[in-house]
Amino acid sequence: MAEHNPSAIHFTALPVTSADVEAAAVRLAGIARCTPVVTSRTVNERTNAQVFLKCENFQRTGSFKFRGAYNALAQLSEEQASRGVLTYSSGNHAQAIALSGQLLGIHTTIIMPDDAPVVKQAATRGYGAEVILYNRQETTREALAQSLVDRRGLTLIPPYDHPHVIAGQGTSALELFQEVGSLNLLLVCCGGGGLLSGCALAAKTLSPNCRVIGVEPERADDATRSFHSKTLHTTNNPDTIADGARTPCLGNITFPLVLHYVDDMVTVSEEAIRTTMFFLWERLKIVVEPTGALAAAALLSGVVKEPGARIGVIISGGNVDIRQICKL
Repeated sequence: MAEHNPSAIHFTALPVTSADVEAAAVRLAGIARCTPVVTSRTVNERTNAQVFLKCENFQRTGSFKFRGAYNALAQLSEEQASRGVLTYSSGNHAQAIALSGQLLGIHTTIIMPDDAPVVKQAATRGYGAEVILYNRQETTREALAQSLVDRRGLTLIPPYDHPHVIAGQGTSALELFQEVGSLNLLLVCCGGGGLLSGCALAAKTLSPNCRVIGVEPERADDATRSFHSKTLHTTNNPDTIADGARTPCLGNITFPLVLHYVDDMVTVSEEAIRTTMFFLWERLKIVVEPTGALAAAALLSGVVKEPGARIGVIISGGNVDIRQICKL
């Protein structure tokens, strides 16, 4: 595990504003789904709180990622769009970029690890993207992406460390607050911090007294360590079932945003992730992937407790490889 000097991060530059999130919402109107907010008497009783679950598993491509991907691609210049775009992703951002490219007539190339869930690989190809697989043990996706950008002249749209992506992701929390009003607490999963930083920005704008807590797997706790130490930590391909949280670290854009807008970071065990995922399947009748259950896991496992509070929880996605889940 490595550390980076925080002086390399431009903490004074916060390139995403509430106006950017609001503009993204306008851009996404009629394109992205306004996903449902689900409540559960059982969840409320277990937590002694009023809980609102924002179900991004019902978003197009099955996760919140479509919001940021479409917002980014829709702002490309004509010349950039004609050359095509490139990204790297374990699955959800891949599908989101692929569908966004299909809708906007932009060719998309996606770098995916060869161990990415088969269902996510198939869906990405199904949206018309060119998929390039790589071995995590032999190279990094960033190095492979840079070589392709240099050779083909593609525009790179990274999965989280991009202002237009972050602004798009923030619209999920924007919708939540517009529907349910002010909250005491918002729980958001964290991989590279795009969803967390975008949602935290929206929360502090619409409900300034709302505390925002990011949630990671215990086995992939780089963002939590970074948050508490104020120094950027990295981790290499952590062994967690929450594949969307296997990102190596927060980004140059997301790290300052997380430090500025997020109130706390916590971690949850693999068992808590599994238990919560199956609870949501069985009791709420919604299909949620492991990463999508992270925020709920912090609440339902008791890592976060706030009796009597109004609590928002972002369910980030539902792209499940059934064959892999059955092994759990």
